[in-house]
Amino acid sequence: MKIIHSVEALRQAVKTEKKVGKSVGFVPTMGFLHEGHMSLVKAAKKDNDFVVASIFVNPTQFGENEDLDAYPKDLEGDQNKLEQEGVDILFYPTVEEMYPKGYSTYVSVEGDMTGVLCGSSRPGHFRGVATIVTKLFNMVAPDRAYFGQKDAQQVSVIERMVKDLNMDLEIIPCPIHREADGLAMSSRNTYLNEKERKDALVLSQSLFEAKETILSGERRANKIIEGIIDKISTVDYAIIDYVEIVDALTLHKIDEIKGDILIAIAVKVGKPRLIDNLRLEV
Repeated sequence: MKIIHSVEALRQAVKTEKKVGKSVGFVPTMGFLHEGHMSLVKAAKKDNDFVVASIFVNPTQFGENEDLDAYPKDLEGDQNKLEQEGVDILFYPTVEEMYPKGYSTYVSVEGDMTGVLCGSSRPGHFRGVATIVTKLFNMVAPDRAYFGQKDAQQVSVIERMVKDLNMDLEIIPCPIHREADGLAMSSRNTYLNEKERKDALVLSQSLFEAKETILSGERRANKIIEGIIDKISTVDYAIIDYVEIVDALTLHKIDEIKGDILIAIAVKVGKPRLIDNLRLEV
């Protein structure tokens, strides 16, 4: 596995592979990799001849009081995991490489898609996401890029951006990867102490119970939301950011559960703000 730090070296390395007809898969990450990330890498390896992964903790998607400086890092461990899975290039740039002095161009996906869910409580977040992903796509020029469905809103925003800007690549969403007890894998899970880790299971449990209630015939979104809130509230120190049921494609809020829906939640459990979701066709 080559480790590349500069944009120019990355471009040249990928061009060399594309010249001989190889397809390129791309897995962008912020590092501190877990099995969820590795499932993206495995999918990319299966679908493509050549795989590029990136590690970059993007400052423009973090808010003023968020955990940029404390975001967990384990470069050596990440390198080993990526190499074991057969990644061909790891792109590991500095902030200065990605945002050089005088940088002043940003990408925004406007409208409801970025104004709900995480977008309403993290202003500017998706502007930062869209900007860095656009830059990475321009650098790597992949045939396919892989994103985890745990960040469902992010996937929708990126899919919309790729479509609107006529980008020549395919976005491949991959299923949420969960721990054996159901907790959605996240780099931020490392912030949880033993009690918080156990209590955080109310997130996935509330979603699984909501699914059962819907499959039993309940179609009122407000009733499902009430049930989720009641379940999460059994952890008295959990702070709910949002519990929403939206159309899975447009992210518009819905009153009646029908069609392709997304149940999305964000909850602060101790220090970390955790997100989880469940997509369901009704």
